[in-house]
Amino acid sequence: MTSPSPADAASPAARNRVVLAAYTATIFLSALLLFSVQPLFTKMVLPRLGGSPAVWSVAMVFFQSLLLGGYAYAHVLMTLKSRTAPVVVHLVVLAVAFTFLPLSISSGWAEPPASGYPFWLLGLFAASIGLPFFALAANNPMLQAWFVRTGHPQGPDPYFLYASSNIGSFLALLFYPVLLEPMLTLHAQNLLWTVGYGLLILLIGVCGFLLLRAPPMVLALNDGDEAAPAPPWLQWGRWVFLAAVPSGLLIAVTAHISTDVAAAPLLWVLPLSLYLLTWVLVFQSRPLLPHVWMLKLQPLAIAGVVVLLAIGGEQNLLLTLGGHQLCFFIIAMASHGELARTRPPARYLTGFYVALSFGGMIGGLFAGLVAPFTFSWIAEYPILLALAALCRPWQPSRRGAMLLWLAAMAAALVLVALAYRADAAEVFLESWRVWAIGAVAAMAAVLAVAMRLERFQLAALVALGLLLVRVYPLDEGRVETVRSFFGVHKIVVTPGGYYHVLMHGTTIHGAEKFLNDDGTRVTGRPEPISYYHSDGGIGRAIAAIRARKSGPLRVAVIGLGAARLPVRRSPARRGSSSRSIRPWSIPRATRNISPICPPACRTSSR
Repeated sequence: MTSPSPADAASPAARNRVVLAAYTATIFLSALLLFSVQPLFTKMVLPRLGGSPAVWSVAMVFFQSLLLGGYAYAHVLMTLKSRTAPVVVHLVVLAVAFTFLPLSISSGWAEPPASGYPFWLLGLFAASIGLPFFALAANNPMLQAWFVRTGHPQGPDPYFLYASSNIGSFLALLFYPVLLEPMLTLHAQNLLWTVGYGLLILLIGVCGFLLLRAPPMVLALNDGDEAAPAPPWLQWGRWVFLAAVPSGLLIAVTAHISTDVAAAPLLWVLPLSLYLLTWVLVFQSRPLLPHVWMLKLQPLAIAGVVVLLAIGGEQNLLLTLGGHQLCFFIIAMASHGELARTRPPARYLTGFYVALSFGGMIGGLFAGLVAPFTFSWIAEYPILLALAALCRPWQPSRRGAMLLWLAAMAAALVLVALAYRADAAEVFLESWRVWAIGAVAAMAAVLAVAMRLERFQLAALVALGLLLVRVYPLDEGRVETVRSFFGVHKIVVTPGGYYHVLMHGTTIHGAEKFLNDDGTRVTGRPEPISYYHSDGGIGRAIAAIRARKSGPLRVAVIGLGAARLPVRRSPARRGSSSRSIRPWSIPRATRNISPICPPACRTSSR
């Protein structure tokens, strides 16, 4: 019997290094392209709908839905017995998708319709970048399944490549707003992305060649794994649920911070970056943040969001933004950690990814499309927060925890009942700080033993805590709330009832004085106030233009708001049949609010 020569022993080792390097680099580049195209193309579409934050939410729904399609396509291809067919078919799909590049908005989608913006956006995305994104979406599970069949020693557990994929996704979202967007024009970004797509096709061709060159005996050994039992249907359902909750929370957190806290495009990238970072961390070979730690911190993170929702976000913007995103990161880590802990053998890899993408699509559909048409406020955020408690693994509760839970539930129910008694509510609502401190104390006391609570008990407790926040709101002067594709509009009465204020998130879009200082009702033509006052910037600008022009002004106003600018018409033009000021308003919600304004403020809108 002869021992193998050093050259024979070195050959498989060298091949394994080449295989690992090729597949890691290809998956990394694919993820980099997949997540850089999202802000790139969304930025191209954004001006067509007035820069609304909801454009990003609908874009996320589209990308998550097409990700499911790509994963399902990869799953079907990998069920074929032939090794050659998946490689050839996928390379053909990539080549056909390359003919749609460089990226551009498809003809026929230039102008949005009068209504139905979300569905119009979905059609625009599908017609413009549907096939290139679909081909990219299939790469992650497809290449991991190929890697299993190459005979590499790490093939039986290829999930570390998922971490590599998410590192590429994370870096794409990090570098795009920091480096690419400020340094390159949109046209240059588009060309660079197209070159990267072409390079990716070549790398995937190399990976396919390495797969086809795999030794048949090793291929059969890795491709078999017949002894691995199939996961039960209940487990498949739990994987879908564990993926759906963080995905929905991602869109809900983004909607909350971009409409109720601060509307800034850069902020949209931060929650998605944290979301991807959680996937990187949980699928590491040696996780940097142990899953057991995240499970212990998860109840505290949920309590933190309850407190943040109770006290509002205007007092400390940095604390609020950081707090919401830190809590989201911990909650997503706990849910995704459960997915990593319960992942199936490599034989069921593509089906597992289909379940993850299906859950992500469900969460995105609920938060991005269903909730905006169903609720007049960002209700999906607290709903998903309560569901996040159900993402914990099951554990029996102790008697002490059960008694504390019953006491907390009873106290919460009493407070909810008091909210519907006007006399009691008037006393309790004298100071919102009392409720903020009470919420902090109650949640801290209960969550001190939350690790001993069974997950359904914790979910019920969180739901009641959030209900308290809703029935005892911080802005108890709110008289009207309207939600549209462009955000949440609120009409709030100031203390004493002196002013009615129109707010879009935390931005004041106008105000109207209802009572004089002595408490009597304002009569006659209302005086423009807030930044529409005659001494404000807009008032001075109009006065300067009037002084320069000899004739009457004809002004087009972009946005209706609270219709304060029409009040600035000169007395000579008030009785004229022609309109000296014409607002062009996109959100239908502001048109619905305008009848609340006094007659002198009302005007037509387009």
